[in-house]
Amino acid sequence: MNPNLKSRRAFIKQSTLCLTALSASRVLGANEKIRIASIGLGGQGTGNAGRMAKVPGVEVVMLCDPDTAQLEKVKKLFPNAATTQDLRKVMEDKSIDAVVVSTCNHWHVLAAIWAMQAGKDVYVEKPVSHNIWEGRKLVEAARKYGRICQGGTQQRSDPMQDEIKAYFDAGTLGKIKYVRCNHYSMRKTIGKRVMPLTPPPSVNYDLWLGPAADEQLFREKFHYDWHWDWNTGNGEMGNWGPHILDDLRNVVFRDKVKLPKRVIAGGGRFAWNDAGETPNTHFAYMDTGDIPVIVDFHNLPRMKGVNAPDVYLRRRTGAFLIVECENGYYTGSRGGGSVFDAEGKKVHTFKGDGGKSHAANFIAAIRSRKPSDLKAEVEDIHLSSAWCHLANISYRLGQKYVREQAESAVKDFQPWNDVIGDFHEHLKRNELDDSTLDIKIGPMLEIDATKETFTGATATSEALSLLTREYRKGYEVPQQV
Repeated sequence: MNPNLKSRRAFIKQSTLCLTALSASRVLGANEKIRIASIGLGGQGTGNAGRMAKVPGVEVVMLCDPDTAQLEKVKKLFPNAATTQDLRKVMEDKSIDAVVVSTCNHWHVLAAIWAMQAGKDVYVEKPVSHNIWEGRKLVEAARKYGRICQGGTQQRSDPMQDEIKAYFDAGTLGKIKYVRCNHYSMRKTIGKRVMPLTPPPSVNYDLWLGPAADEQLFREKFHYDWHWDWNTGNGEMGNWGPHILDDLRNVVFRDKVKLPKRVIAGGGRFAWNDAGETPNTHFAYMDTGDIPVIVDFHNLPRMKGVNAPDVYLRRRTGAFLIVECENGYYTGSRGGGSVFDAEGKKVHTFKGDGGKSHAANFIAAIRSRKPSDLKAEVEDIHLSSAWCHLANISYRLGQKYVREQAESAVKDFQPWNDVIGDFHEHLKRNELDDSTLDIKIGPMLEIDATKETFTGATATSEALSLLTREYRKGYEVPQQV
């Protein structure tokens, strides 16, 4: 036989076997163990591994992190699990049924796509993407390979959310006028080094970087503070925003509003003079064509010298979601919520569990093979993450802030002026002179929700470039998944 023909037939046979392995999962019996690998072992990753391990019929069999110090620490909790620094070893192990991706944001999509291409189901932390383009690729991979893919917005599994929907449907509060999404929390400076930070010797820095650019780091601490660097994180808007805006999309819009029609954002990073790039005070307006949405994030204290986060003074609450209605309002967070009448009297209370059954929901969907069984199916969480990315893009495109111009950007909508007023009051209470600060206000971006891109005059090359990123060689998110 022609040796070239023989080689070609062998190649085709091997390729067919590989494709079969990639496109079909191991058939699981009702009582068979589901073998999990946990990728990324920081605080959230360790917690996710623990929550998965508590679900009956689940075994955490592999731990993966580019930092051997983290591996050694978490190995004590899972002594029978194998360990590796290289997530590609996880993908090669055919005995692993599913992976939990709790890495830095810049790794979420590529790690999840690789896992699905290897025939594994995926639980991926929020935001499920580092940018909008790759988030859509994540959804495409789940569809192409028929995988179960759950997002890490665990409150979707909280029965309280259905109770809130039912309360709104009953009509007691009347028509929804607008929604305000707040998150006020205390953060501290991350420092600013003169000489670049050297990653810890326990870290395989190439694997830690993955898709991200190899840039010098000037923060003091290597771990966690990657959130405040655009290269690896998405700021507070991408940290808490996916939870709050997912609540909005689920409870208020019932997932019918994919993306807002227009978005404008402003703010800045004040007081700290550190190595962080993302804003510590960030506000945005989102035009849905129906119910207006305001987003407001503060990381500075209530006032200078006070060790407490800011509050939404008009309602005396720091609640995540404030739904203003004709006959009252709802305020709530992951722990619970309350309804107030038009006079401000509390008339109903909801008790939440924070979505403690979210891991079990993921496992149940793996067994049923029905993506519709998921409380946080990947496409919904991709869209909720995208709302956050849009607010970040407007901010990053921002020019010098002029209050009058910012207020006039959203005409005849007093709550927008209120949030700008709150912003200036927040600066004043922290003894910051707004006339000396580098405050930014971005353009009012116009969005084509179907194509997930910008349109009109705002579809500039600079804006469009922020829908995606440059990927480091060898770690590219594929154009065709």
